[in-house]
Amino acid sequence: MKRSQRALLKPTALALAMAALFAQAIPAGAAEMNLKIEVPTLNVAEYHRPYLSAWIERADQSVAANLAVWYDLKKKDKEGEKWLKDMRQWWRRSGRELQMPVDGVSGATRAPGEQKLNFGSSKGPLAGLAPGDYVLMVEAAREVGGRELVKLPFQWPPKAAQEARAQGSSELGAVSLDLKP
Repeated sequence: MKRSQRALLKPTALALAMAALFAQAIPAGAAEMNLKIEVPTLNVAEYHRPYLSAWIERADQSVAANLAVWYDLKKKDKEGEKWLKDMRQWWRRSGRELQMPVDGVSGATRAPGEQKLNFGSSKGPLAGLAPGDYVLMVEAAREVGGRELVKLPFQWPPKAAQEARAQGSSELGAVSLDLKP
């Protein structure tokens, strides 16, 4: 092989090596989860924003991932954490074992309106989620108010686009889950 031919092959080999490297960086079958939770506007004498938790359960009701926990972060001496147990299902299944706040999961309570959460399969709570059947759980509890739990079954990873919808009746409004492969 002549020197000029070898010189032409070097950039091609480099280009192939770079393409292979980039192909490994992009996860095969990267799935996406989009969650919308409506915090309803309530016409009550004493309104408090709800504490809310969203998590994923396996078929045996064990927690596969915590997605969000919204509570009063600004209370003095972490007093807001005292009321997390009012979200009974989440507290029994996962909450009492967590050291709050949890980076990327916990946050402040939200005002009434539609709240959006987006998750990808390559990082965060969905990164280690094994293929299978799951249930998205969304629970809300409000001081001087009630408590409500909404469940949405889904399959992970999605083979095709999936949609699931549920309607709360008091502390939660519409809850929707959109999955994309």
